[in-house]
Amino acid sequence: MRRPPRFLLVAALALALPGCSLKRMAVNSVANTIATGSDVFARDDDPELVRDALPFGLKTMEALLETVPRHRGLLLAACQGYTQYAYAFVQLDAEQIESSDYQGASRMKERALKLFVRARDFGLRGLEVKHPALGRRLAARPDSAAHSLRREDVPLVYWTAAAWGSAINLGKDRPELTADIAVVKALIERGLALDESFDRGALHQAMIVMESLPPAMGGSPVSARRHFERAVELSRGEDPAPYVMLAQSVAVAEQNRAEFKGLLEKALAVDPERHPETRLPTLLLQRQARSLLARQDEFFLEPDTSHAEEPR
Repeated sequence: MRRPPRFLLVAALALALPGCSLKRMAVNSVANTIATGSDVFARDDDPELVRDALPFGLKTMEALLETVPRHRGLLLAACQGYTQYAYAFVQLDAEQIESSDYQGASRMKERALKLFVRARDFGLRGLEVKHPALGRRLAARPDSAAHSLRREDVPLVYWTAAAWGSAINLGKDRPELTADIAVVKALIERGLALDESFDRGALHQAMIVMESLPPAMGGSPVSARRHFERAVELSRGEDPAPYVMLAQSVAVAEQNRAEFKGLLEKALAVDPERHPETRLPTLLLQRQARSLLARQDEFFLEPDTSHAEEPR
């Protein structure tokens, strides 16, 4: 039987304790452990084990937040956890079955979108602990509101923007989501100004996604490529994410099959053991790269002629 991490068992005991003061102390202790501890999930090499374990962990975080609703570290962990789960285990699964089960894929994408919105809301709550009414101010004046954020806010800025941008990417036909594109860009740009090297260029990776939106929605392939180059530079080419993102977005939009294949081959060449602390994300992105290569005929109008026999 697969057992949840020890801290989750401790959390369950903390939530069961009687007495408001004692319970709050115990919950705060567990929340601090979650917020400051290493990410055992990201280091794992078994995606299916993590798939099974994550929902219990995420709901435990939500239960803890009922007692300590302004715990910034726990709000960050919830935002990050829901974003990762929605992308890795819901959205990617939907994309793999879309050609054979469109309705099933649509239901899964709808679920992923709702999870991204939930993650965004946890992130905003975390930012508003130190920046009251930030969400309302971002809606009114994105750039000036984002300017109030500081370097210590960058992790929350990144994960909030990643969740928000992912929701927009799945809901391109929903005006209530696409109206927030300027907000997400303002957050990412502020994060880049404060610490562009955060998590080996993760903010530049997020901007690849935003700039790959259609030009009518403010996207720019030229800008997406510029952020791609900087993301690769900051990660020293040891993160598959920039390659997968550019291949799936810009290369497909421009119908450049050769670039698509070359980018995904570079993603597959990354050694997951080079950075054990991100082993699982690397394995999941490489799984996605293989799936995209296997389904490439779905994305390109012209047939693949790279293996065509030379004329005699």
